[in-house]
Amino acid sequence: MNNRHVRNVRRAGAAALLVSTLVFSVAACGGDKGGQDKAPAASSESGKDKEEEAPEGETLPDRSSTLATLKNDKGIEMVVYTAKRDSGGFLTISGDFKNPGSEGFTTPVEWSGQEEAVKGAGPSLAGMTLVDSVGKKRYYVLRDTDNRALTTSNYTSSIEAGKSLNFFAQFPAPPNTTSKVDLQFPGFPNATIEIS
Repeated sequence: MNNRHVRNVRRAGAAALLVSTLVFSVAACGGDKGGQDKAPAASSESGKDKEEEAPEGETLPDRSSTLATLKNDKGIEMVVYTAKRDSGGFLTISGDFKNPGSEGFTTPVEWSGQEEAVKGAGPSLAGMTLVDSVGKKRYYVLRDTDNRALTTSNYTSSIEAGKSLNFFAQFPAPPNTTSKVDLQFPGFPNATIEIS
């Protein structure tokens, strides 16, 4: 084997390794679902045993503490459990929408926000915003390269009586000096939540 042939084999091996790494990364980030985040199926709240039985590929929120509980005029509760920064410069909000009533609740189109491009991607929580009143900035739900909101999406159009819908929404993180933000979501009162 001459040196030129060895170099070609090494290049081909490096290229194959790079391609397999990219394929694995896309699959790990949800590429096998077409890039769309799927909302966890509506489920009843029934303690820690049920929380640990999340369907494959779905992550339930950490319910060990509650940052805010909001209620809309239809009696639907929005319970926010976490507002966590991560090292990538993002802030992820997670929680549940709960329907404690005796009738189903149809989720309003306003939850998807006002932007036409985002509306075309199906139901989402792109209408959620965060306000840093000290820094005088408003933060919107992040979008992916196909303009889909990085939030719970494609959920069923209703929350049945006694059931809940898990949610998450990812935002750019405010500066580290900001410890609290105001959460705003259509149909619910504003709430100040603490960032961890």
